[in-house]
Amino acid sequence: MENFIVSARKYRPTTFETVVGQGHITTTLKNAIRNNHLAQAFLFCGPRGVGKTTCARILAKTINCQNLQPDGEACNQCDSCRSFNAGQSLNISELDAASNNSVDDIRNLIEQVRYPPQFGTRKVYIIDEVHMLSTQAFNAFLKTLEEPPSYAIFILATTEKHKIIPTILSRCQIFDFNRIQVKDMATHLATIAQRESVAFEDEALRLIALKADGALRDALSMFDLMVTFSADRNLTYKQVIANLHILDYDYYFRITEALLAEETGQALLVFDEILRQGFDGHNFIVGLNAHLRDLLICKDAATAQLLEVSAEVQQRYVTQSQAASVSFLLSALNVGHQADLHYKASKDQKLHVQLALIKMANLPAAINLAQDGEGLKKKLTSPA
Repeated sequence: MENFIVSARKYRPTTFETVVGQGHITTTLKNAIRNNHLAQAFLFCGPRGVGKTTCARILAKTINCQNLQPDGEACNQCDSCRSFNAGQSLNISELDAASNNSVDDIRNLIEQVRYPPQFGTRKVYIIDEVHMLSTQAFNAFLKTLEEPPSYAIFILATTEKHKIIPTILSRCQIFDFNRIQVKDMATHLATIAQRESVAFEDEALRLIALKADGALRDALSMFDLMVTFSADRNLTYKQVIANLHILDYDYYFRITEALLAEETGQALLVFDEILRQGFDGHNFIVGLNAHLRDLLICKDAATAQLLEVSAEVQQRYVTQSQAASVSFLLSALNVGHQADLHYKASKDQKLHVQLALIKMANLPAAINLAQDGEGLKKKLTSPA
């Protein structure tokens, strides 16, 4: 039986062109290679799963390519590229600083740097999770990083740039990786699904991308999980929300309709239905606050485009936002925010959320009463 390879490894980019959502990084690196303006030390920093180590490996391979393409990409045909792809390149060394963080580990690395490459022109050293190095290890590395041999290039990768000492930062060319946009991630997942002959709903892939929070590796892991669960290799929105334990936005639309109609009982019944499905009250109130914020954003047609949802769902947000006044949304957001802040301190957390919903359901009446009072006050104080 053929061994299963997770999508994050199987579809790991091998060229700059296939890197997702980091065009500003890949364009700069390709230009530097083409113009021979390579720094001797790079620092790749950003959140997890956005392509730091992948870009470091592609850069290392491309630097040593013997038949560089006009667009700055590696040829993948020469001896150097083939040895790299097979994991046998002697010119590229990787060090995991999370488990090799002592001063002795860095001294061993420095000792290796002394020897020039036997094949090719450059030796590349990739140090992952570099922020895990000890202070002594950082200090031992300083001199080599500042004045490395002409053939040596260092690529450091980290998720926590603030933990790296300033003297290291000042010796590196720094590249900040962005969180990958939901649209780019969903498009990439759709491409992989087509290659794997997996049927899908666009909204299902968009939900996976949204849940991944900018990390493509997390999105691919969730995608594999969903495909494994689906016996007919068909990803649907309903399957995704069930398996990732995500609260369907339909609940938030229903509960907001009840709040606007001042139907306190209906709002409490929907909340009870959510609890019976195993969802946490805190997650619910956080999600409701996000829903109210999205409705506020949709008050303006220009800002409605900020919502990372399908056109159909976006129209649903716009329609409901028109039924809610700005005063109601702002007041409800304030009530929801207070409920979020004090949720963990509450002894009866279910009652805590229920009270917040009761307050929200009575907001329309309170707002109307306040407006009527203002109108009466103006009428009484206006000159005859």
